[in-house]
Amino acid sequence: MELRQYAALSAVEMARLVRQGEVSPVELVQSSLDAIEETEARVNAYSAVFAEDAKARAAELEKEARGKSFRGPFHGVPVGIKDLFLVQGYKTQRGSKLYVDSVATETAPSVERLLAAGAIMIGKTTTPELGWKAASNSPLYGVTRNPWDLSKTAGGSSSGSAVAVADGTVPLTLGSDGGGSMRVPASFCGIFSLKPTLARVPTYPLSPTEHLSHAGPMTNRVEDYALALDVVQGPDARDPQALPAAGISYHETLGDLPKLRCVLAPTLFGASVDPAIAAVIAKAFGEIAAHLPVEIVETKLDWPDPIDVFDALWVARGALYGGMKPEDVARIDPGFARMVARSASIRLEDHFRTLQARAAFNRSVAEAFETFDLLVMPMVPIEPFSAEADGPPDMDMDKPVPWARWTPFSYPFNLTGQPAASIPCGWSPSGLPVGLQVIGRRFADENVLQFCAAWERHFDWRRRAPSVFAGS
Repeated sequence: MELRQYAALSAVEMARLVRQGEVSPVELVQSSLDAIEETEARVNAYSAVFAEDAKARAAELEKEARGKSFRGPFHGVPVGIKDLFLVQGYKTQRGSKLYVDSVATETAPSVERLLAAGAIMIGKTTTPELGWKAASNSPLYGVTRNPWDLSKTAGGSSSGSAVAVADGTVPLTLGSDGGGSMRVPASFCGIFSLKPTLARVPTYPLSPTEHLSHAGPMTNRVEDYALALDVVQGPDARDPQALPAAGISYHETLGDLPKLRCVLAPTLFGASVDPAIAAVIAKAFGEIAAHLPVEIVETKLDWPDPIDVFDALWVARGALYGGMKPEDVARIDPGFARMVARSASIRLEDHFRTLQARAAFNRSVAEAFETFDLLVMPMVPIEPFSAEADGPPDMDMDKPVPWARWTPFSYPFNLTGQPAASIPCGWSPSGLPVGLQVIGRRFADENVLQFCAAWERHFDWRRRAPSVFAGS
């Protein structure tokens, strides 16, 4: 099988071929490493590649496969891990010069479970410093580029995780999302990801914004995502928020789409949407209404924009980094440094008022969702901007969280903790992917996955590949 054929395989297909003896874990790992060698110099998706360790693990798993022994549903499948996740014995550099030599002494729950299911870690993937922004550059790793257009950003903060899937080096990665960090790069890079219900996937160590941050897979197939969610979800003693096991297999729910009630919203909070993006979304809405067995619900979403709430909670994380030495401040991302400085003015009473405001917003959203099952809308209202930039040219750097101004549709659903996915729905006139955001009720992750699987059956975004794609 040629490199391009391996690169185009899903994680489920790879695992099936390993079980059938038609391909070996060693071949899959070598194919992944070859793909990285072919693409990495152009996109910079990986902060580190562990070639020899991956080959050694593949040889071990291949021996087991020959004996018809399989560790789990991803036996022999190469994966990438965002470099905010701990993996024992490996550096967790977090895109920061402050952590360049930080070696993990234990492994994060989701990584632990994925590896126990037979996956092979090829490498760590890039992130902006400490995952603080939605662009794809950092002081430590440099610029991660969009495989559809190398002059454009890949989005962030799960930048490398999205690119590694999009360019065909691995079929599955892990990412995290505190304000859009999985969904924004998924949209910009033309892949699938779902920010599951808050604490559906346990996290450790806890994020400074633990009440906003979600963890989960990033894939090029809904089926791959659902199977991975089956593996990584469930409680862990290290995460006090972690939810009980869902009691269902998300992978097994991807059959016929139930009659879900859907709201199709071209915007939210009156935010403007680039006309090129709006046209793609409008076409997708028409196809959903015509071809998917859903009930379209007309309703007015008059929620207040919770940007002030998000600003306050996101900036508050900076307080954990207060008191840094001047020489350390000089080494970090200037935007992150501004956030740390701004956090010093937050009073405790203001923080508790922010939590009360968040609760009020969450209640209004939850009550609205009693009349429908899914909210479908644009993921990002603009096209990707320059790869070197933190945002579009008109981004207001004086705002508390500047990047939240060009991602107005992502952060509200971190506040509510709802499951929210980005799935490709077309391409702009400039040939860049456009993502559709699908939001479900809290705890109803399966509804989002069922809808996205139905959309995937109707609209196969893989008929186009990025200009940087392994073997192309």
